[in-house]
Amino acid sequence: MTTTLAPWPANLGLRRLFLKDMIVDAHIGVFPHEEGVSQKVRINVSFGVDDRRDLVEGADDLSRTVSYEHVVLLVRRIVAEGHIRLVETLAERIAAGVMQEKRVRVVRVMIEKLEVFAELDSVGVEIERWSEATA
Repeated sequence: MTTTLAPWPANLGLRRLFLKDMIVDAHIGVFPHEEGVSQKVRINVSFGVDDRRDLVEGADDLSRTVSYEHVVLLVRRIVAEGHIRLVETLAERIAAGVMQEKRVRVVRVMIEKLEVFAELDSVGVEIERWSEATA
């Protein structure tokens, strides 16, 4: 999961959580031959939650973080809702859903359509969204 975006600012106390290389069959695309068929899509989601930089070890408790399962289920639900024309739209919906978690300050979503061109591994988009409190 390589990002093309700049690193998050070092002065923010953020813990990075991620889903790496989630492969789903999605109904996605703008062309007639993409209607009614599914395509393999790789989804990467990386999100920063509040963290204290001076903390050596915090409480071993889920309240300090965001559940990976919640984000996996969110992605599955969005993909299952039906045909989406643009990978950008899929990325935006996932980012908006992740940002509903109050601890999340920033999210990056990368969507890649696989098997589109024989000579390429993938094509896609990467977006980043910040919470209003952080931006």
